Amino acid sequence: MIEIPKKEPSAHPRVTEDETRHANRAWWDLDADEYQDEHGAFLGDVDFVWCPERLREADARLLGDVRGKRVLEVGAGAAAGARWLDRQGAHVVAQDLSAGMLKHARDAATRSRVRVPLVQSDALALPFRDDAFDIVCTAFGAIPFVADSAAAMREVARVLRPGGSWVFSVTHPMRWVFWDEPDESGLLARNSYFDRSPYVERDDRGRVSYLEQHRTVGDRIRELVAAGFVLRDLVEPEWPEGHEETWGQWSPLRGRLFPGTAIFVSDLPAR
Repeated sequence: MIEIPKKEPSAHPRVTEDETRHANRAWWDLDADEYQDEHGAFLGDVDFVWCPERLREADARLLGDVRGKRVLEVGAGAAAGARWLDRQGAHVVAQDLSAGMLKHARDAATRSRVRVPLVQSDALALPFRDDAFDIVCTAFGAIPFVADSAAAMREVARVLRPGGSWVFSVTHPMRWVFWDEPDESGLLARNSYFDRSPYVERDDRGRVSYLEQHRTVGDRIRELVAAGFVLRDLVEPEWPEGHEETWGQWSPLRGRLFPGTAIFVSDLPAR
């Protein structure tokens, strides 16, 4: 599931894990219809799109040959990627926190006639046995939103068999320096890259309604290494020629100057 964060300085950086979980679920339950109306055509019903730069797994092959592999898509949203993987011969499960997004996954399964198991759960407590999957992946799902992303990495490592792969895309950490304007005003550095305070939105009662976490590139690598992974590649997709569509903060202007997406490709060494 690709997410479009809106990052500006937050006046309320302190948020508990429970607040984070509640806000994430409520936000996506409420926003699911609007998100799919705006981005569903771009993502497709049966396709795996890694990022707004329109890098597709059919071209990138970051997951390798998935035929016969057990694959978990974390933060799958409407599960277009999971259905594409199913079409490639994988045995796929799609997980997401939001019932609203999983409703769209069921609707898309009806339209496409491609059905995969859907599981609603927290990414920090995946309801699967140890070593259950050969590949775990996500396109902008879960990782940018949980407060303890290092714990999420450990949970992925738990359900992944030794020798398996963990591939995830997030907003490129350097984008945290800029506000999310797709025009020239979004080229001005305003925030510190090293400020890990989350971006937080609150409602009229002061409750957290949306939250996104920031980690540096080094933070992400250290999280992976601490969970036992070996980083195989860090992909920074370039803005492709002929792609003139603006998606939130992603635009041809910004995309041709600096990266908007980082894709971490890692493996869990065999015992």
